[in-house]
This record gives sequence, C-alpha cells and structure tokens, in this order.
Amino acid sequence: MKKKTFKILAKFNKHFLPKYYKRDLNKLKTWEKAIVGYKYWVTTQSLG
Repeated sequence: MKKKTFKILAKFNKHFLPKYYKRDLNKLKTWEKAIVGYKYWVTTQSLG
C-alpha cells in the first residue's frame, strides 16, 4: 500500500513539478531546493 502510494506521487511529480536536472543545485533558491528534496524522497520511497 505504501509503495503504491509513492509510485502514484512519483508519477504526479514527473508530470507537474519542474525539472532541475540540468541546473546547478548550489544556485537554486530555497523553495527550489525543497522541491528537489521532496522529489528525491518520493523517488527513493517508491523504489525501496
């Protein structure tokens, strides 16, 4: 149940949240770093 929920969240993130893979993470604003951290957390939870 938990893994399925995170897989749904990961699909939502992929389609609706901005992508930061080509940008320098040190130059991001605080709220952009929070989005990157959230996306990372959801991805690791859906894979594990």
